[in-house]
Amino acid sequence: MTYLELDNVASGDTAKRSQRGSEYSELIRQVRQAGLLDRGLRYYAVRIVITLGALVGGWAAFVLIGDSWWQLGTAVFLGAVFAQLAFLGHDAGHQQVFRTKQANHLLGMICGNLGIGVSIGWWTGNHNRHHANPNTEGADPDAMGVLAFSGERATTGRGLRRFIFRYQAWLFFPLLLLEGGSLHNKSVRAVGQRATPHWGREAVLLAVHVIGYLALVFLVLSPGKALAFIAVQQGLFGFYMGCTFAPNHKGMEVLHTPGALDFLRRQVLTSRNVRGGWFVDVALGGLNYQIEHHLFPSMPRPNLRHARPIVIAYCAKIGVPYCETGLFESYAQALRHLNTVGKSLAAPS
Repeated sequence: MTYLELDNVASGDTAKRSQRGSEYSELIRQVRQAGLLDRGLRYYAVRIVITLGALVGGWAAFVLIGDSWWQLGTAVFLGAVFAQLAFLGHDAGHQQVFRTKQANHLLGMICGNLGIGVSIGWWTGNHNRHHANPNTEGADPDAMGVLAFSGERATTGRGLRRFIFRYQAWLFFPLLLLEGGSLHNKSVRAVGQRATPHWGREAVLLAVHVIGYLALVFLVLSPGKALAFIAVQQGLFGFYMGCTFAPNHKGMEVLHTPGALDFLRRQVLTSRNVRGGWFVDVALGGLNYQIEHHLFPSMPRPNLRHARPIVIAYCAKIGVPYCETGLFESYAQALRHLNTVGKSLAAPS
């Protein structure tokens, strides 16, 4: 190929990238004109009051019930409340709630570090990497965890990891029970290694959470009941969080090169929306609008459903597939994909 031909190819690639970049510019212009990037302070004020009220009420009920096995019901309730606090921390980490970064970070530390024992600094950094290259092996930390999203990655597994890859569809839900512990462990390690921008204040709030949580549980409950409460509450918190994130990307297109697609296609083709009305909106913290969330990460949660018809129409116009399904079908698609990847491995000897 001559230098002139190479130059023509490069010019063509540049023109294509420019055209596709302008496609996203046109989409975000429509969204901005609709006012969907404006902050929803009233919505978040109500959501914060309800969630913090549920947290205080749950712990008050815990104290009033006392040393009883009925506390396992309180553990279930608080597991769900912890997940709702995590959703608020998620929105704060994306700068969806307030106009200033400082206010969002403060809310994130209150909900994350103090409320549920998860470092907002560690989570934000990790999650931003996911948003930059969703479902991209080697770049998206969520695609490089305990599960294999592709046959290529599955073949790299050795020992226990290979066993997990092989049977990951069957192990998926049981493994989610460990997700809460994993979040706590990674948070403590990140803060302990001073790997977050505000590690000092985060460390203090994490310590207050851990000490306060364990002291209250063991003061009210006998040791056996206390351990059972912690196992149920933390297990269901992690299970809830895992069930929230499972439908979003598993079973969607897996990329192997960062930046291989333009921003719009990278976000839409690797994401899946979940239908279901207001209940699913609340239960999944708005993350059921995963496509819109990935296209506009700072868009406030209540506006995502309003952006959906705009995105659907625009994707149809430019010929980009838009994936949306029901809640149970989303799990079925994810599990089928994980099972297919697992079957690509020979049974361990």
